[in-house]
Amino acid sequence: MLTWNVTYHCKSGQRAAFYEALCKLGVRENSTHEEGNVKYDYFLAAEAPDDLLLVETWTEPALQQAHCQTAIFAQLQKLKTEFCDDVTIDKFNY
Repeated sequence: MLTWNVTYHCKSGQRAAFYEALCKLGVRENSTHEEGNVKYDYFLAAEAPDDLLLVETWTEPALQQAHCQTAIFAQLQKLKTEFCDDVTIDKFNY
């Protein structure tokens, strides 16, 4: 299993717009139907109003890497440049 905690550090005041754009694009909906996906959920950081946390879990790293090659993932990268200052990723293999 592989879990990534992806923290999107949004530009000031842009978290809601970024989340709305992710929903409109269907990132979560599409990702949860990909082979090997166990979890793909967003969380709002209570103490960091510009941060959005994604927790994604995959049965194996190769399937998560396949996810990174999808058309939706490419569109997500464009949204990140528009709405985010930085992204940090914590990776856990177990």
